[in-house]
Amino acid sequence: MVDLKGQYRKIKSELDAAVMGVIEAGAFINGPEVKKLAADLEKYLNVKHVIPCANGTDALQIAMMALNLQPGDEVITPSFTYAATCEVIALLKLTPVFVDTDPDTFNMDLNAVEKAISPKTKAIVPVHLYGQCADMEPLLNLAKQHNLFVIEDTAQALGAEYTFSDGTVKKAGTMGTIGTTSFFPSKNLGCYGDGGAIFTQDDELATVLRQVANHGQTRLYYHDLVGVNSRLDTLQAAILLCKLPHLDSYAAARNQAAEYYDRAFAGHPAIKTPFRASYSNHVFHQYTITLTGVDRDGLGAYLDSKGVPNKVYYPVPQHLQKAYNLKGYKEGDLPVAEALSHRVISLPMHTELTEDQLAYITQCVLEFVNK
Repeated sequence: MVDLKGQYRKIKSELDAAVMGVIEAGAFINGPEVKKLAADLEKYLNVKHVIPCANGTDALQIAMMALNLQPGDEVITPSFTYAATCEVIALLKLTPVFVDTDPDTFNMDLNAVEKAISPKTKAIVPVHLYGQCADMEPLLNLAKQHNLFVIEDTAQALGAEYTFSDGTVKKAGTMGTIGTTSFFPSKNLGCYGDGGAIFTQDDELATVLRQVANHGQTRLYYHDLVGVNSRLDTLQAAILLCKLPHLDSYAAARNQAAEYYDRAFAGHPAIKTPFRASYSNHVFHQYTITLTGVDRDGLGAYLDSKGVPNKVYYPVPQHLQKAYNLKGYKEGDLPVAEALSHRVISLPMHTELTEDQLAYITQCVLEFVNK
């Protein structure tokens, strides 16, 4: 699904030098590369504060802890997403309230969000799924109307841009109260291990976020809050510093591949290609098609037999997972999320795809769908 070796070879000398520089300096924890990465990301995102941390799940947990959400508080989040979002909600003894999905964008249905707000609601967590921003302007207006926090899960959409109705353009992760991201190796900006970061424009909140991420302390051995230990390794920061200048070109390469897929599948009645919203560009963390009248699992098995990587993101929506079904959801409650879980499949999407590879992938898909 990704070609990390191919990507590495293109910037090998730069990456090797960066890693060896950290090893030679010996500053493996909170070295200067961590601070420089935070500063470079602040500039790239046009956000006041970037707080690096150990992974994207920690980023979400630290965000919710810093906002002082309390057990029993309700947090609205999409069901059609990865478990990390609701995992953190449950770990903190908050109550996940799942909402359905827009069948075009794969992001949360804003009408469903409005209906889900209750007196216990304290936050909304939009997930910018597959690389395209959720529709943030009406979501932010809704949150303001009800005095709710907005925590953006930007793990799949770092670098994507959202255009407001007045023409203002902001990067994913910089519009809500807090933004979070992951640097897992397969992400558009990925390191060679685990990593994550938290974003905010709020000076006071940034102080609390840093404090929570560092054992609840602002100075060594003085703990004013209950915190966690969540640090980005200096080695990973050095790798990310090498990759960050290439992030936009990586997105452009992914878009080229997506356009090839689009052309190959154009007009096919059984294949719905990814929708591009007018308010957001797409950085294609995944290229996900929706099938109609096709055996999705059969297609996956056929692609496997042909040596074509493929994956289902996600086969079981979160409201039907045993671990997170705290409100007694049942099949049929969120019909779009449930339908998508049976109909979507993602094809290889990365910066190193060649035209020959794309031709082979699309040929194999069409062979199965057309038989």
